[in-house]
Amino acid sequence: MPSPFPGMDPYLEASHIWEDFHASLAMEIRNQLAPGLRPRYIAALIPTVTYDEVLVEKAHRAKPDVSVWQVDEQPWSGEAVAIAPAPLLGHVVLEEPIRLYSVEIREAATGLLVTVIEILSPVNKRPSHEAFEDYRRKRRDLLRSSAHLMEIDLLRVGHRPPLVTPLPEAPYFVFLHRGDNRPEVEIWPLRFQNPIPLLPVPLLAPDPDVPLDLGRAIQSIYDAAAYDLRLDYGQAPPKPDLVPEDAEWVRAQLQSIREKS
Repeated sequence: MPSPFPGMDPYLEASHIWEDFHASLAMEIRNQLAPGLRPRYIAALIPTVTYDEVLVEKAHRAKPDVSVWQVDEQPWSGEAVAIAPAPLLGHVVLEEPIRLYSVEIREAATGLLVTVIEILSPVNKRPSHEAFEDYRRKRRDLLRSSAHLMEIDLLRVGHRPPLVTPLPEAPYFVFLHRGDNRPEVEIWPLRFQNPIPLLPVPLLAPDPDVPLDLGRAIQSIYDAAAYDLRLDYGQAPPKPDLVPEDAEWVRAQLQSIREKS
């Protein structure tokens, strides 16, 4: 079953879906571009691991840092002592790994980095998180290089990458920084209501851009991962809250789909 949205599906931003969606989208983009890049270029998935805090309130088994072993041949002969129990018990904030993926296009013969496609994640857009600064540094390095950079931002929450140019009101954006055309940035505002246009992925001159069908990539993932069975479209509008005009459009769209099914 296809997504009920012509453009990006806002329900895919849900925290229990996003990490799976992010990884699948990076792989789908790589697989879609690869045939059009041969034989001069290759596309590869590049993983990055960061950590996010998670509050664990239930006791669980964990591998200890220090183990105590009892040796039968040397029985304990000291005097018994009273060990006081801890007067308080609390919980620590643990960290769980988050895997982020980008797509790199390189010249096959030399390994030269040609284009980087970044799919932003919530931690990339959260100023309090270390991944926010890590991504800002990576972005600065890429913009100082000759490589092209495409940033795909399919999240409404968080701080978008900095630009001098004010952005129009839109839930999602794609930004393309061509290495041979700095500081100009090509910008695509994306909305739920409209299909995502074909996007150009630049290569080395004089080779032409290769097309990226981001909308088809999202729909392919949606079908393969059975997101229609994992997302509850009967719940309240997705978080963060939509602007009133978008919220009404989403409500009407879902109602129309239900009436046709």
